Order: sequence, then structure tokens, then C-alpha cells
Amino acid sequence: MNQRIALGRRGEDLALAYLEDANYEILDRNWRCRAGEIDIVARDAHYLICVEVRTRSGIGFGDPLESLTADKLARMRDLALAWRGEHPEFSGLLRLDAIGVLLTRAGEPKLRHIVGLGARN
Repeated sequence: MNQRIALGRRGEDLALAYLEDANYEILDRNWRCRAGEIDIVARDAHYLICVEVRTRSGIGFGDPLESLTADKLARMRDLALAWRGEHPEFSGLLRLDAIGVLLTRAGEPKLRHIVGLGARN
């Protein structure tokens, strides 16, 4: 496994643990279809939540969440609807979240959770 993939996997593992600790129910991880991939699908009392995880090993290229573009958000919305289409037992509002994970050699990982990049019925 190359370093980039290992870094991404570590960030997703930390994001998943963070969500579980916050009492989110994890429904899926790395769900794929022809249009792309959702890193984490979870739910809370009110929403079905699709989470994009962005991980970096430093800030030389900026904050991990700075790499989220309008195109990626549109793709996330499409993927969330596709996931829900394959899982009709999970109805209700959809919410898009992002978790940025900064992993540096100097200290503890830093996570930042952006709640509600977009919500849809």
C-alpha cells in the first residue's frame, strides 16, 4: 500500500472512531458505485449523513478541507442520492458533512468536522 493510500486510510479510521464516539450510527464505509465513492455513511436522530474525509500530513498544501470544491460537493449530493436509492429503508433528510484530518509527526491528530455542507429531502 502506498503512503498516500495509507494516509487516507488512517484519516478515515480516525474519522470513523470520532463519529462513533459522537454516537453516530455507521451504516457504510467506502461505498462505491459508477459515479464515485462515499467515505462514510452514517445517521443520527435526524439525518442520513454522507461524510467526505480529507487527510493531510501537513499544511504545506493548506488545510485538508480546503480541497473540497463545488464539483466535489455536487458529486457528493449525487452519490448520497444513489446510496439512498439502493437503501430505501433509510429515508428522511440527507446531510453532507466533511471531516478534515491533519496527521503530523509532531503531535496528536487534529480533526475538524464541518456539519451540514448541504441537506436534501
